[in-house]
Amino acid sequence: MSQAVYAKMVAEAMAAQKADVEVIKAKRGGVFKITDAKPYVDAVNGMKVGEGQSPEVIRLHVDSVNAHYDILNQLTETVRPEDDPFVEHYQTPAILEILYELDPAFRQAVEKFIAAIAANEALVGREAIRRYGGFYGPTCVVDFAYCPGSTSNVVNDILRGLDIDKDYKKAILSAKSWGMNTSYGIGAAFAAAIEAGKTASEAVKEEIAMLQLVYDRPIEAQTRLMIEAGHSSFDVKKYMEMYKERMRPAVKAAVDAGVHYGNIVTVPAYCVGDVAHHIAQSMFNMAKDDMTMAIIEAVTEVMEKTLNVGLEQGFKSQYDVLSVATGSSAAAVAYILEKDGFTVPMVIDLLTKRFFNYVQKYPNRGAAAELHNCDFLDMLHRGSKILEVSPIGAGGKVRGIPVQLDPIDANDVITNPQRYTYPACAITVRFSSLMRLADFPCLLTSEPVTATLMTNIIALDPQTPGSPARVCKDCAVTTLIKRHDYCNWKQSV
Repeated sequence: MSQAVYAKMVAEAMAAQKADVEVIKAKRGGVFKITDAKPYVDAVNGMKVGEGQSPEVIRLHVDSVNAHYDILNQLTETVRPEDDPFVEHYQTPAILEILYELDPAFRQAVEKFIAAIAANEALVGREAIRRYGGFYGPTCVVDFAYCPGSTSNVVNDILRGLDIDKDYKKAILSAKSWGMNTSYGIGAAFAAAIEAGKTASEAVKEEIAMLQLVYDRPIEAQTRLMIEAGHSSFDVKKYMEMYKERMRPAVKAAVDAGVHYGNIVTVPAYCVGDVAHHIAQSMFNMAKDDMTMAIIEAVTEVMEKTLNVGLEQGFKSQYDVLSVATGSSAAAVAYILEKDGFTVPMVIDLLTKRFFNYVQKYPNRGAAAELHNCDFLDMLHRGSKILEVSPIGAGGKVRGIPVQLDPIDANDVITNPQRYTYPACAITVRFSSLMRLADFPCLLTSEPVTATLMTNIIALDPQTPGSPARVCKDCAVTTLIKRHDYCNWKQSV
């Protein structure tokens, strides 16, 4: 692989991240409008097809972001905070329905899977009950990997025993992984039914019906979910119908080019979240705090500087670029945490204990309530291992590239917490901002960077599904709760 491709990947990923950060810094505290996200769209439009890359994959990414931005602009001027997390859940339902129309054999495979959901009543019931009761501890129910308690883990279990084409199996799995086919997470219908006074048997039947609807009529399923959630910012059904027509040519081109369906359902979805979610009213509100904004900026600088060192030293593969990007930001956040005298195990312990109390206090909690707490903990856990001295840890390096932490020490806000609280007692300011970001860590982990790099990686190997990640991600919570035996990434379809 030429270094030119790696340089292109870094440039495009950092352009996306910096577009977000610059808009947020300029607009924080203000009123969000869809047009505020234009700089991110411009950054995406700068993506090119590099040496050895599939133009059809790059097109899926670029066309999706433009369609998303244009359609939102036609339907609304803004998106209220309560509705913004869902803007990246309207793409895969439409893409799936296009694939159903283009490939009847795929539709038949999905129908076999839908029938198998009902045939696996015991499995679905057990997992819904475990999610409701907090059996697995803090869990990202819509995890992009296979963590215990996630929807992907259950879908994989059902698919394993089915006699359908293995590539169709992978596409079905990807669609509820990074594909984000609807906002649904396993157990939500069950919990709602139980809390409404229904029997466990009735609740399991409602759970099965919802899971089937998600795959059978995904646009209808997402519309129903949003109506029940009280969404009011725009007409979501109209959005999905417009998006479906807008994306049909790009999907057809990708199918004709042999791009794996698992990638076709994934690439268009994960790249749109910056428009009206990462750049959104909720982010403008959160980033009003100077320390929170400074952390986002400094972590971005650490990532960019470390990636540039990687380019100087020479990356060995496209996966190294992704690993260095996400590893450097993880190390940066752990480094900031340690400045206030906290260790990562302290935070894992705190949020895990809070989780169990939260479960009993709010039995009807949202299916995704602890989603980003889990992402945040996983990031800290990884970052602390990178920072730890070698050979216990990685000695401050990712794939041999030293993490450049000096932007944090050079940041005037981060290094002067006394200016933002009672000056003589300023020992928790940075931690308090990190706890704000624990609910919304998307620009730390970082999602625009990961999305851009994953599209580049998939474009280099379009026939291999890029999701879910078929690795153990070493969930942070496993330092307290032994649950590896329940994770089936090794048995992935």
